[in-house]
Amino acid sequence: MLRFENVTKQFPGVLALDKVSWSARAGSVHALCGENGAGKSTLLKVLSGVYRPDSGQIVLDDVPINLRSANDALTQGIAVIYQELNLVPHLSVAENIWLGHTPSRMGLVDRRALRNQTVASLEQVGLNVDPDMRLGELPIAQRQMVEIAKALTRDAKVIAFDEPTSSLSMKEVDQLFALINSLREQGKCVLYVSHRMNEVTSLCDACTVLRDGKHVETFDSMQGVTAETIINRMVGRDLGEVFAFVPRELGAVRLETNDLTIRSSEIVGVFGLVGAGRTELLKDIYCGSLGEVHVDGVHVPRGSARTSIEHGLVYLSEDRKHEGIVPLMSVAENINLTARRKLARAGVLNKGAEKANAEAQFANQGVRAASDQVAIGTLSGGNQQKALLGRILSGSLKGVMLDEPTRGIDVGAKGEIHKIINQLASDGVAVLLVSSELPEVMGVCDRILVMREGRIVGNVPRDEATEEGLLKLALPSSEVAA
Repeated sequence: MLRFENVTKQFPGVLALDKVSWSARAGSVHALCGENGAGKSTLLKVLSGVYRPDSGQIVLDDVPINLRSANDALTQGIAVIYQELNLVPHLSVAENIWLGHTPSRMGLVDRRALRNQTVASLEQVGLNVDPDMRLGELPIAQRQMVEIAKALTRDAKVIAFDEPTSSLSMKEVDQLFALINSLREQGKCVLYVSHRMNEVTSLCDACTVLRDGKHVETFDSMQGVTAETIINRMVGRDLGEVFAFVPRELGAVRLETNDLTIRSSEIVGVFGLVGAGRTELLKDIYCGSLGEVHVDGVHVPRGSARTSIEHGLVYLSEDRKHEGIVPLMSVAENINLTARRKLARAGVLNKGAEKANAEAQFANQGVRAASDQVAIGTLSGGNQQKALLGRILSGSLKGVMLDEPTRGIDVGAKGEIHKIINQLASDGVAVLLVSSELPEVMGVCDRILVMREGRIVGNVPRDEATEEGLLKLALPSSEVAA
């Protein structure tokens, strides 16, 4: 159904796609794998009409197509669901789903048809919310399902999913997989981008691997293809254990709240299902109005992120797009945002010190871009995350709270980020790490806090943690009994 023929795309100083050729069949789920910066996002943007290739072409049903805009792609039956959702928070759920082709009658919006058709679309993805509800009031996981419902209303022949499970609970993942299997049975061509190798090997019928903008290999069948095989093709080398625990001698209490205590050099994981309150816990510690927070025994006044930063306590949000990066600013400016007080001289910005700091962090974190002067919004999600870690490392640190720091990150970059986290802990920083991946919290953390329905219900040392035990603590008692 779909072919890429010698697709090339170049940006200033970067050859993002280099004569990429491969094909995907109707009635199949085809994985697209590669490290951050391999060209996956660029290829999806070419497919969706956001970028025009410098050379090469896309062939759909044996007919070459010329996509000059995102609307052209939708008209041709191509829908791409990005990891960073393309939704309008202040509009309703219904208005988001039907944006651009709203049901109308005599030139006016047909409110009844809009609501009824939205209810049917939401049922298709297993989401039970009020169509008139403002989209911005929904959690990220439910916004993801709205984005999928939006794509399905276009009756697309080709549907591409970019890291669709990164914000979904286990139940929602099961619903998504059932939906994808249904699309396969309907003869759709489904492209599936994921860094979770277990999803690729269990869900997909075929797999294409990109590396450094080039096509490496396409597996037309997944029979005999293991996660290790794909990872080897992705990184070009054998990859050791990704989740590597580094033993450390723990120090005195560094971060203390009403609910938890973390010692210097300690990495404490926070695990729980979506909606358990993990993000809320971190945000409340960072700048909330509830509870007491002490860093090295010193009380941190509540209600201000600036005050927390001044006391050496920083937070990295799971929502890079809206709470992490400033997309139109350069990578260097994003890195230096929280370091400017430290680098300034007598209250005056020190451009030389900022330039040196940005260049050092850009190199040390392995950010892939033409330079640190490009807009951070043009980078892949993984490279944006590395730049944000560079921002954290630019300040004076005592405690770090990381909310899903490896969300949407490839296996190679995960190992690099884990090295950074381990180095922070070795330097005496107290680390609070939220992750939805059990292997990550079990492999990296000294102990694991389990949350359920807004409460901490377990405090499990690393050597006592099992996947089954942590899941039992995280699941509502009714589901455990079932």
